[in-house]
Amino acid sequence: MNPFARLLTSYKRNKSHHQIMTNVTEQENFIDYYSYYDKLYGDSYLHNAWVNIAVGILVRNIARASFILLRGGNEVMGGPLYELFRRPNSSTSCYDLWKETAAWWHLEGEAFWWFGPDYGGGIPKALYVLDPRRMRHETRDRRWFYQTDVELLPILPDEIIHFKDWNPWNPDRGVNPLVALALELEQDYFANKANSQLLKNNAIPMGLLKTDQTIRPEEADALEKRWENKYGSLKANRKIAVLGKGTSFEPLAFTPEVVKLFELKRWNLYTILAKYGIPPRVANVNDKTTSLSGKDTQEQHAAFWKYTIIPILRQFESILESQFFVRFGLRESGKFDLRDIPELQESEDSQSSRDIAEINAGLKTINDVLKERGKDTKPWGDNWYRPKNLIPFGKSGERDGE
Repeated sequence: MNPFARLLTSYKRNKSHHQIMTNVTEQENFIDYYSYYDKLYGDSYLHNAWVNIAVGILVRNIARASFILLRGGNEVMGGPLYELFRRPNSSTSCYDLWKETAAWWHLEGEAFWWFGPDYGGGIPKALYVLDPRRMRHETRDRRWFYQTDVELLPILPDEIIHFKDWNPWNPDRGVNPLVALALELEQDYFANKANSQLLKNNAIPMGLLKTDQTIRPEEADALEKRWENKYGSLKANRKIAVLGKGTSFEPLAFTPEVVKLFELKRWNLYTILAKYGIPPRVANVNDKTTSLSGKDTQEQHAAFWKYTIIPILRQFESILESQFFVRFGLRESGKFDLRDIPELQESEDSQSSRDIAEINAGLKTINDVLKERGKDTKPWGDNWYRPKNLIPFGKSGERDGE
């Protein structure tokens, strides 16, 4: 159900359109930040395959991290606040909440949570993710408006949580992360169109039947039909060309300009992935100049989480801390639980090698390692046994002099 349906009906009944809207002068102060960039390079999520792929990768991975509530260091497993984040509204799950939030964050540089049409103060009972492209901000009175299909509806600042990235041009809004890639996206769009047109017009015959005699159209058709009946039809939607009067045919090769289009698309691909912090292997891109071992792939997936996903999650936590938990004076705090993310788990072989090295160096005892792994300790595990090849400092000089 549309969360604005009830609110829209109420406003239609009690207020006229001109009462909701400010005057023309005030409307001119609305910063339609996104329409400007939308005119510049269009909806990249729709028109650029790699933007769509990159955002999809980010959204799916961010939603994998469970958002938990903590109170005094202990996880909260019940109560109204727990239910709010577990089921934000009747049609949205906790997975959808963070998936939609992350999607808008990477497409528009901001996301909005609205407390719903029934909100009257205090801790909200519902959370709705709004479309930032429909949000308008009136700079003078710092009011928010949401553009529905019918009219512009006001939303109070204390009814929303605003996730936004730093914007040097407008402190009240986030900034589209693809702004600096406007030319690359435009080039990629026209390169795709040029390649499509090239493929459509590249009607080079697979086979060529040549004769020095004059052939009428009906004779050429009959010759083509007899050839197909005898040798089978051609594949790949190719046709047979029948030329007469000694006419020859020479297929055209790709020009250097056409080859550059493919190189340009490859450059734009890596630019988009770099902007979103996605290593090539995470996006299933195979760079022929790099050896791709299983270890290399694992390291890129781990780096993707450590240097891209986790910083984003920490930023979400910080925004919620200030705009939700502190605002309502709650004792709880929110955190993303990363304990079950395989990419961040050390392999058993690596962990065993590290533990053995630390035991030999005297940094840990056997019982220390067993406790970290959640296993029972040994009666003798608190004693450290020095390796036979480990000589105390100073003893080596005495032995050398003997």
